[in-house]
Amino acid sequence: MPKKTKPIGKGLTAALVTALTLTLGGCAMQTTAPASARADAGSDAKGTFGPVDCRKAKCIALTFDAGPGEDTPRLLDILKEKKVHATFFLLGKNHVKKHPDTVRRIAAEGHEVANHTWTHKILTDRDPADIRAELKKTQDAITEITGKQPRLMRPPQGRTDDIVSDVSKDLGLSQILWSATAKDYSTTDSALIRKRILDQASRDGVILLHDIYKGTVPAVPGIIDALQKQGYTFVTVPQLMAPAEPVPGTIYRP
Repeated sequence: MPKKTKPIGKGLTAALVTALTLTLGGCAMQTTAPASARADAGSDAKGTFGPVDCRKAKCIALTFDAGPGEDTPRLLDILKEKKVHATFFLLGKNHVKKHPDTVRRIAAEGHEVANHTWTHKILTDRDPADIRAELKKTQDAITEITGKQPRLMRPPQGRTDDIVSDVSKDLGLSQILWSATAKDYSTTDSALIRKRILDQASRDGVILLHDIYKGTVPAVPGIIDALQKQGYTFVTVPQLMAPAEPVPGTIYRP
C-alpha cells in the first residue's frame, strides 16, 4: 500500500503555505496563499476590500463551481438573505449559455463571476490551443452577458501545469484552488456536506462547493450560520487578497 500523505494542518502559517510546492499535471508548481499575497502587497496596492479588512478580520471565501444550474437562483436568494457574497466559477457551454439571466443576476448582486472552462476538460491533458479555447470561450460568453471580463479561473479538478499557467496569464486569469471541499458530487446528504465544510474551515480559507448538486444548496444556510457564529466574515476571493490584486497566471492556494 502506498504511504498516505498527511493532510495539511489548519495552523499552517501563510508563509509556509506560500512556499508549499504543489505537484499537479506532472510538474512541481509553486503556489501562493491569498494571505501571503495580502501581506506582501505594497503601499500602492489597489485591491478592493469587502465588508472587512481581512488583514484584521477572520475571513473565509465561499466558492461554487460548475454552474449556473437550476438551483442557482435559490442559492442566490439565500446569499442575498444572509448578506453574503461568493465567487462563482462558471462552466460555459451547457451552463453560462443556458442560463444567461442567472449569470447576469450573479454579477448584478455583487458576486465575483469567474471562469471554470467551457466543457470541464482536464486542461493538463490538452494542448495550448485547446486550453486557450476552453478558457477564452467562457471568457467571451461571460463578458457578453455581464459586460465584465472574469479575472479568476479554477482548473477542473485543480489540475494545472506551466502551460496552463502561461495561457491563463495571457488571458488575464489567476488560478484559484481551495482548502475545504465537501466532495458534494458524491453525496446528496446536506448534513454531511455541512459537516465536512465545518470540519475543514479555517481563517483565510477557500471553500469549494457545487451549486449543481441536489444536496449542496440546502446545506448552505447552515454552513453560513455556523461559521458566522465562529466569527468568520464571508468575502469573495479578490476581497480575501485585498489590498493585493490577483496576479494573472499565479496559482493561489490557501
